[in-house]
Amino acid sequence: MTQLQQEKDTVDINLTPQELQILSELDSRQYGFLQLNSPEHATKKMLVVKAIQYLERMLSQAHQQLKNESENPDKGINIDPKTYCKLGHFNILIEDYPKAMSAYQKFRSLRTDHWRDTNYLYGLGLVYFHFNSFNWAIKAFQQLLYIDPVYCRANEVHLRLGLIFKVTGELESSLKHFQLTLIDSAPCSLSQHEIRFHIAHLYEVSNRIKTAKEQYEQLLQEKQLPPLVRADIYRQLGWMHHCVDSLGERNQRELQAIQYLQQAIETDHKSGQSLYLLGRCYASIGKVHEAFLAYRNSVDKTEGNADTWCSIGVLYQQQNQPMDALQAYICAVQLDKNHSAAWTNLGILYETSNQPRDGLACYVNAARGSASKNHGKPVHPNLLQRTKFLQQQLEGAPTPTSFNKPRLLPSIEDAWNLPITAEMNSRQQQMQQRGAAGQGVFPRGPGFVEGPSQTKRFKVEGSVEGPVPRPPLPPFYLTSQQLQMLQYLQQNQNSLTPQQQQLLLQLQNHYRMMQQHQQQLRLQQQQQQQMIRTGQPFSPRPQGPFPVGVLPQQQQQQNFTRAAVPQTSSAQLPQQQQQQQQQPYMSCPPALSSPSGVSDQELQALLSQKDIAATLAEDLLKQFAQEGELDLEQPQPVVAPTTSLPTSQPTTNLVHNPPSNIRIAKEPTPVLAIGGPMGRSSSPRKGALKGRGYSKIMEDASDTEEEKCQLSSSDSSTSQLKEANIKMSAREVLDSCRGAVGFQGLRRFHILSVTLPPPQPPEPPAVRLTREQLLPPTPSVYLESKKDAFSIQLQEFCLKHPIAVVRGMASALKMDLGLFSTKTLVEANADHPVEVRTQLQQPPDENWDPTLSRRGWACISHRSITTIAKYAQYQASSFQESLKEEHEKMTSGQHPVGGHRLDSDSDSKDSVGTSNRGLGLKKGRGKHGYKTIKFGTNVDLSDERKWRPQLQELMKLPAFARVVSASNMLTHVGHVILGMNTVQLYMKVPGSRTPGHQENNNFCSININIGPGDCEWFGVPDAYWGAIHTLCEKNNINFLHGSWWPMMEDLLEANIPVYKFLQRPGDVVWVNSGCIHWVQAIGWCNNIAWNVGPLTARQYQLAIDRYEWNKLQSFKSIVPMIHLSWNLARNIKVSDPKLFELLRNTLMKTLRHTQLITQFVRSKGVQVRFHGRGKNEASHYCGQCEEEVFNMLFIKEQEKKHVVHCLHCSRRHSPNLEGFVCLEEYHLEDLIETYDAFVLHPLNAQIQQPPTSVPTTSGTSLLSC
Repeated sequence: MTQLQQEKDTVDINLTPQELQILSELDSRQYGFLQLNSPEHATKKMLVVKAIQYLERMLSQAHQQLKNESENPDKGINIDPKTYCKLGHFNILIEDYPKAMSAYQKFRSLRTDHWRDTNYLYGLGLVYFHFNSFNWAIKAFQQLLYIDPVYCRANEVHLRLGLIFKVTGELESSLKHFQLTLIDSAPCSLSQHEIRFHIAHLYEVSNRIKTAKEQYEQLLQEKQLPPLVRADIYRQLGWMHHCVDSLGERNQRELQAIQYLQQAIETDHKSGQSLYLLGRCYASIGKVHEAFLAYRNSVDKTEGNADTWCSIGVLYQQQNQPMDALQAYICAVQLDKNHSAAWTNLGILYETSNQPRDGLACYVNAARGSASKNHGKPVHPNLLQRTKFLQQQLEGAPTPTSFNKPRLLPSIEDAWNLPITAEMNSRQQQMQQRGAAGQGVFPRGPGFVEGPSQTKRFKVEGSVEGPVPRPPLPPFYLTSQQLQMLQYLQQNQNSLTPQQQQLLLQLQNHYRMMQQHQQQLRLQQQQQQQMIRTGQPFSPRPQGPFPVGVLPQQQQQQNFTRAAVPQTSSAQLPQQQQQQQQQPYMSCPPALSSPSGVSDQELQALLSQKDIAATLAEDLLKQFAQEGELDLEQPQPVVAPTTSLPTSQPTTNLVHNPPSNIRIAKEPTPVLAIGGPMGRSSSPRKGALKGRGYSKIMEDASDTEEEKCQLSSSDSSTSQLKEANIKMSAREVLDSCRGAVGFQGLRRFHILSVTLPPPQPPEPPAVRLTREQLLPPTPSVYLESKKDAFSIQLQEFCLKHPIAVVRGMASALKMDLGLFSTKTLVEANADHPVEVRTQLQQPPDENWDPTLSRRGWACISHRSITTIAKYAQYQASSFQESLKEEHEKMTSGQHPVGGHRLDSDSDSKDSVGTSNRGLGLKKGRGKHGYKTIKFGTNVDLSDERKWRPQLQELMKLPAFARVVSASNMLTHVGHVILGMNTVQLYMKVPGSRTPGHQENNNFCSININIGPGDCEWFGVPDAYWGAIHTLCEKNNINFLHGSWWPMMEDLLEANIPVYKFLQRPGDVVWVNSGCIHWVQAIGWCNNIAWNVGPLTARQYQLAIDRYEWNKLQSFKSIVPMIHLSWNLARNIKVSDPKLFELLRNTLMKTLRHTQLITQFVRSKGVQVRFHGRGKNEASHYCGQCEEEVFNMLFIKEQEKKHVVHCLHCSRRHSPNLEGFVCLEEYHLEDLIETYDAFVLHPLNAQIQQPPTSVPTTSGTSLLSC
């Protein structure tokens, strides 16, 4: 096409002023609220498509101009980057997601400050959400909320984050975002009732059954509750009563469960899932006929539910009808080839029919299916043991011959090719002809039938209401009698006559044709489903129920399916409820009796039908993510971006087997990837893109601080606030706030500079390390005298290294560490509480999952509570048991593992050869050697009345290492932060693990080993925390609040250096700011630890960085950095210019923020009351978002409690702050005086006198570390 023709085509697109105005107002914020695919918006959709063509032609024209400029080939394309952003907005509105993604990525590559555009971040997050790339969606949404917490679609963002975290299993984060959505009055995709249902269900899957039941019952009292939500609640209550023993006696629970499920069916008679669960309940109490009827009706509603067929197979198997059971199981695995429970039950069926080879094949498929469905989680050991046992038995068994006794069942190969019964076949064809249905509000089942107000999304285009006529079967389809004949001939083919052999060949030929035809129908069905899904992705609507077929359907669909009979046989295998009422199965054939240790009872337990996850609700999360647009699989981009969002198409296949509505291109859409050096930003040349209306279309594409969507009419402003800086006096800072209109200046508050992008993990150093550098020697020093301990050189040594071990500190200072021994602790306070973590005992260099089937990063532990006396008894008995084991080894001639000591004091080699010392384990994978242990952690020693001798002994330490010291920032907090500015004790047995972590807000820590045993430490410099964060993401573990134990080979492969050393009794380990570390006890020992904050610029900077990173991650910072900064300004004199600037910046920004809030509150007619602060009163945090609230507290009564809110959460409740009381902690004059008095002092300035005692806990609410 010539340039003249391109210009002509561009001019041919005529846009009226009214159309240009409409286009200028469209962006990603209208996604879901403006349904362009609906008939009533067809005209507007045509306008958007016309605008897309217009912009694409303008870009093509610019590209052609570049080609013609041969004299300057290196010149970039002079286009406004916002053109691509606007194209992304238009494409997402018409739901062309690949083009939207490509356009957004182009915009990102051209704009270094792309993070400032909140509409871009919102649109990008929506696209990632659509493509199931949840990690990237989370990053985009979190950056958006950090940049603009009151963004007009913040409610929708919180909703989607809640849904994502629910899928990924981060239930507390999910609950937090759902609660933020619930209090927000702005519109979003879900109604208040549906959000409350999600919250109740989160309590259920978190095993908080009582709270969940109360929430469900409260919802049922709502008069305006939608019928589909009501049906869902009845179903959940029914299944809870079926599964949860604590809800009453079994018979009563089953009757109540049946009653609830019947109410669910009455409320939503089209719910196949409720019918299926009703069948499960009937089967559990032995009502086989009623169970069959319920399953049959469920099949009528949801033919494609593999779980239903699996349950039908179980009933047939229990009724000793193996052929019918076989057909049902085959139907299940043909519908879902990874259905682990159906494969397992089919394997058991083959074993009981004395066909172990077929059983083994089924068990192998079950293991594969379990790994696939559970996203890499370990297969249940019973299944692995049975598979291994059969393999061993069959290795020595003779090869089957033609003279063997005819088989009771066809082989698995023949059964797979053997069609299901005519009834099943006809049902499948009906389903394939009309397409699968979906169900309604979460958690709808696979039968998802929409209400009258919803479009029939899953109907095939052109279909009509009512029953679908069945098409005539092709002539090559086999009848039921022909199928039985085929089965008979296949089983006895070695003794057939020539005529029978000819008939067998004919039937097999027809059968193959029938199978090919059925496969084609299945493919057509899948294509129809996927094509139909493109009509309505997850699109929020301002009113009405959740969009059809989106998250609710997927939630539920994986939900209840995997919950039922499925997977019960391959994971937890509790006693089968149904089996208790039925006749027992045939015992295992004698040839397969269990020398491997698998008994007949264990084999029968494999058929257990009680749910794998104990409740149906736990599997809801799997179903929520398994089918449709949501998927737990989160492939990462092929090339790691240099910032927190990818710079190119995230991946060539964002989802394994994605639905067809996700048209994923391997390269960016050609019309947008129009050549030229696009990798760098270029300023648009005036007139470079010419065309009628171009500037008008692009008018509102940028996203400024004063967003177009105002939360109130007074939020707009015509003038910018005056900038403030740290050189200003307090009065000048306050004067800079004059003229603020409405909410101006309050949309965001960050201590970091507004010119910086949102916080993100740092890139690791690029230097490639050698093997020796990857395992460096640990910095260590040995103290011989008290003078050495108090020397300034020791403090400088510690501050200079990421981690250091100080040996001989206790002896040099003549400290009595016996005060912290178990014996002394029991004598002092035997009933003092101890938090216990139950863990798997294993060598420090290894980390296995609970089944010992695979290695990984997840560090599994279970929490409980005991007392010092009880744990001391456990600690002592564990030691006695170990002595007995070692004595037995000695008497048997074996050398005990822990019976030697290494003489070398080289810290880099301490763990080599001693990793297993005290464990009594051989290094490696010993399934029968590892055992569970109990680790006593977080023993609070803050109460001076109980632990005065212990706390007084610690005052012998040098000032920089003391719990209370003027040179310790945390002393100046002014109230207790448990475990940080107070002492905590850890009581250990060999194998006790403290998982990998950085200290709270990156403060330093002190750890002293009381003994008598050793601890092994691992440490990584803080410069590499971004690399470890990436590895945690790859292992699907949250870096901040997950429990993880790094694998050494992963760290070394990622070029991450690791310090390894032993901490012996009396040794002090100094963990510097930001150092990542993890610890394991090698022997029996106690440890004490606390945090310190050196008064250095580096410590303060790292603490503020983590404070802001936590805010981005919606994670609570337990160190109130703003409150601490003002206390530091009051208490100390600073001579370090860098530290002074950092502190002064925090004071200036908070003083300015306080003044702006005061002006805004008074403009709303809300009175500000002085409240003050009590002695040792804890800092305040928002009861909703958990961010620190300084000085201006917004109080609202909730559930008979007065809850503190921040300004943003208050306005979510009520934009004009109705119902809130505003309290002021400090008089403005006090803040002004503190700010002006905080000046840079000369180097010889002295620190003021520190507090004389540890902060007490009286009258305060304490925060736990």
